[in-house]
Amino acid sequence: MKRITLITTALSFSFLALTAFTSCSKDDDNSNDTGGKENVFNNTNSNLKDLRPVTHRLEFPKLKGGKSVILTHKLSDGEVNYSVEWDVEKKSNRWTCYQIYASNAKQTVKRKDQKSANLYPMDPLWPANAFFTYDPYRGSGYDHGHLCPSQDRVNSRESNDQTFYLSNMQPQVHDFNAGIWEVMERKMRTYITYTSGSKDTLFICRGGTIDKQGQYTYIRNNFIVPTYFFSAALMKYKVRGQGDWQYKAIGFWFKHESNSRTSLTPYVVSIKELEEKTGIDFFCNLPDNIEQDVENKTPGQMIIVWNIR
Repeated sequence: MKRITLITTALSFSFLALTAFTSCSKDDDNSNDTGGKENVFNNTNSNLKDLRPVTHRLEFPKLKGGKSVILTHKLSDGEVNYSVEWDVEKKSNRWTCYQIYASNAKQTVKRKDQKSANLYPMDPLWPANAFFTYDPYRGSGYDHGHLCPSQDRVNSRESNDQTFYLSNMQPQVHDFNAGIWEVMERKMRTYITYTSGSKDTLFICRGGTIDKQGQYTYIRNNFIVPTYFFSAALMKYKVRGQGDWQYKAIGFWFKHESNSRTSLTPYVVSIKELEEKTGIDFFCNLPDNIEQDVENKTPGQMIIVWNIR
């Protein structure tokens, strides 16, 4: 089984500390270009001391560490597809984070054939004994709930197929997965245009609650089922006629239950509240002043700015 390996030197670490953010591929937007008006080194709670450059990307929350590992799936051209924080002890996904921008938002392939043999394969990046030897979703009564949706990765066959790894799943009640959760996924896709020159980027982190007592249950063979699901999104964009990057963020908090509602407004929460509920520090790689600004917007403000219905 493949293992994640990392080779670094003291020189490369020094370089990372000085540059703060480095691009992992030609399309990835993990830079902290704020027009020169903010101090990019003022990141007191960031992942910048971590030796893995991928963890410095804006979609990454603060790493939990301990018995958790980071699994980053890349495409054959080196582009990052999505990343997962995997709890080896609980054998569960804590969150999946990824980006959406113009070049990876345009549909060129269909979703993976649902009749495919081995539709939900084991993750080749899992360390030994990180998951069950079988697919515990089968016969459990729960859907394979994507965290990075397959529909967010229809730009290539390779990127779409990778979203079906079991590490990108959490068990979801069908009428939740195909209900309010899908409504939220579709809404977030509307913010990215397919214009070739577009530089707007969505940074997304989603998951189910697996850490706090009362926020998860176990079913057969200690297969964990979240009681709540969350989604945090950060938008980096430019307003026509203005040169500086702008940032806005929004959080969603859902009880995991059958839900066929179509309005998202009851589920909007501030990023600060989402952090309190989950214990996860979202968008920690932003400069502190920008992070504090976007995470303290009220639900009412976010509903207006994001045009939530």
